[in-house]
Amino acid sequence: MSESQQLFSRFVNYPTPKPNDVPYQVPPPGKNPVIKGPLLHHLANLVATVPLVPGVLWSNAGFGTLRQCRQLDGVDARYDPTVIPLSQPDDEAPASYTDKSNLRTQLDHASSGRFYSIKDFHDGYSNGAFTPSDVIERLLPLIRRDVAQRSPCATAFMETKVDLVRQAAQASTQRYKEGEPLGILDGVPFGVKDDLLVKDYKHYVGTTHDYSNGGSKESSWCAKMLEKEGAILVGTLTMHELGMDTTNNNPHWGTPRNPYNSSYYPGGSSGGAASAVGHGLIPFAIGSDGGGSVRIPSNYCGVYGLKPSHSRVSIAPMPNSGKSVTVRGPLASNMADLEISYRVLAQPDPSTYPSSLFAPPRKFSGPRNKALGVHKQWIDRSDPVVQESFYSALKYFEHELGYKVIDISIPLLTQGQLAHAMTIMAEGAAAHRSSIYDLTPANRILMTIAHQTPATDFLLAQRLRNLLMQHLADLFRAYPGLVIVTPTTPNAGWPIDEAELSHGVTNGNMQIRNMEYVWLANFTGVPCIQFPVDYVQGVKGEGMVPIGLSGHGEWGSEDALIEFGFDGEKWLHEGREGGRAMPEAWVDVLKFDT
Repeated sequence: MSESQQLFSRFVNYPTPKPNDVPYQVPPPGKNPVIKGPLLHHLANLVATVPLVPGVLWSNAGFGTLRQCRQLDGVDARYDPTVIPLSQPDDEAPASYTDKSNLRTQLDHASSGRFYSIKDFHDGYSNGAFTPSDVIERLLPLIRRDVAQRSPCATAFMETKVDLVRQAAQASTQRYKEGEPLGILDGVPFGVKDDLLVKDYKHYVGTTHDYSNGGSKESSWCAKMLEKEGAILVGTLTMHELGMDTTNNNPHWGTPRNPYNSSYYPGGSSGGAASAVGHGLIPFAIGSDGGGSVRIPSNYCGVYGLKPSHSRVSIAPMPNSGKSVTVRGPLASNMADLEISYRVLAQPDPSTYPSSLFAPPRKFSGPRNKALGVHKQWIDRSDPVVQESFYSALKYFEHELGYKVIDISIPLLTQGQLAHAMTIMAEGAAAHRSSIYDLTPANRILMTIAHQTPATDFLLAQRLRNLLMQHLADLFRAYPGLVIVTPTTPNAGWPIDEAELSHGVTNGNMQIRNMEYVWLANFTGVPCIQFPVDYVQGVKGEGMVPIGLSGHGEWGSEDALIEFGFDGEKWLHEGREGGRAMPEAWVDVLKFDT
């Protein structure tokens, strides 16, 4: 069997490997204005009522530049980046993902920066130190927004069904009392971003409109899998309205703060999830990622995040409004919890295509090629302090952990980022066209601009998607096991301007810069893991600001990326001077009054 036949026998929809060598070009400076406060409201009305303005703003953003991209001539368009690793004869799922033997405990002896983990909850329940009901009663005053004296942490949560949460805790407490817990997740609290369905919870997607008409009738598959293992869903989590920015600024529901520095955004659009995990309220959460929305907030809040391969994680029965870019994935306080939560929520859904075709998640086995791909000119786009942190971690991987660093190049990165932005905006506008006038001013502007995208330009974007996927396939064929590494964001955090909080803000240049590296995984469908590698002093407020590193793997390589994540955790605790830093605002949820 030829190499290509072997490749295509292991995957469905694998792109044809084809290198595309185009010299890197530094993108021109952005020309998008920064507007906030009451002026933003007036601009939104202007954009919505004056016909020529949206088209001018669309062109000003550079979306029309794909028309000059001759490399796209003769390239077929690809509308769906799903590449499915097929089950092999030895790919049977384990009998249980939540047996205690599946939980790694690498950080038990970490000298600093130890967040509570699933193991801490499970051990405490098992030895009778505390019960799930004890934990829930400790948590509820911290996460409820429907109380008179609301905790600042509660801004991360949108809705908590107190009676349902207590019922789940009581049932879990009884199982431990009888010595029959369902597994290591039994009684462990978690949250779900507001863009997933949760039974009996309203579904706002960060807006003021309840898309569930009073409460969802069924939970999305990935959330249901965690609850099936006894994990306690303690609430839905705030997000940037419609997920259409990377700050988590939300004038409707409030903007959660960064646990390391309250003068900084938590990142978005899974900012409620990252803030809740970073503050220590919950050990893991489910987020969504259409343009870095798991990885950017994980980066900003100093936690771990995984964007799975496209279409792997089922959200049925909910449709996916970001069909060709958005996936769901876990955020967690440590790698052991990221691994367990991912394996449970990513179980194939037998009733849903294409989730049903994916091989079940499993621990990585066999030898691992430790190869890291670095596109140096792309990395040079980062701020100097981010580059310093990135290369310090990279040096540790190379000299202490045996990784080989390989110089690579990826073509048309500037154009690719514009193509991704055009795609996610168009898909979002199509999904929410009936409710645009109820949106915040910034999103009314964004959605109006998105409607200006001509079909011909959208098609050019999908041609570029295919070209990029073919190039990545060639890299993965040339260097088996390759992990393409970048900083997660080129900047260390995003400071909050208090004037932005009441009406929102539109800052296209900063948003594009914030997504400098994250868009590639969404547009091409490859999995990507992010983990913290350093901290720097913030330029505003008090406290440090985390810096993260991301690794992009071949389609279906989540299990190998998790191993890379554990190596990243080793760097943070053992390689970095000072180890992992704890947030000033971290909450000890397992400290009980005696």
